[in-house]
Amino acid sequence: MQHEDFMRHALEEAREAYKRGEIPVGAIVVHNGKIIARAHNEKESYQDATAHAEMLALQRAARHLGHWRLNESVLYCTLEPCVMCAGAMVNVRLGHLVYGVTDPKAGSAGSIYDIVRSPALNHQVVVEGGVLKEECSELLKRFFASLRRDG
Repeated sequence: MQHEDFMRHALEEAREAYKRGEIPVGAIVVHNGKIIARAHNEKESYQDATAHAEMLALQRAARHLGHWRLNESVLYCTLEPCVMCAGAMVNVRLGHLVYGVTDPKAGSAGSIYDIVRSPALNHQVVVEGGVLKEECSELLKRFFASLRRDG
C-alpha cells in the first residue's frame, strides 16, 4: 500500500470521531506493511485530555507488539501532532510519521515546533506531511463549522 491508501484508513477513524462528536482526528500504526493499531480522538468520551488519536494508536501498537519501541513502525495521522503527541512519538522511538494537514495553532512536526526532528532530543522521526491534506482539512472544517452553527 501507498501512503494515500493508509491515510484513507486514518480518515475512516477521523470520520468515526466526527460521528461521536469528537474532533475528527484519526490515526493508524503500520508495522511491516500491516495495520496493527487504529484510533480516533476520544477526549470527550473518556473525559481525558490525553486521549488523542495518536496517543491511543501508539499505546495500542505497543500492546500489539509487546514492547514500547516503535522504531520500525509508521504512524499515519490526519492532523499534524501536538506537542504532547510529538513528544510521545520521540519517546516510543517512532520510525516514521505521515500526516495529512498541518496545524497552524498547535503543530509540532514543523509548523510551530519541530519536536519530532529536534536534534536536542535522543531520537528524531522521519516526517512526511500533506498526504490527502484536502480530505483531512475538509473534515475538520466541516466539524468546526457545525459547532459554530449549532453552538
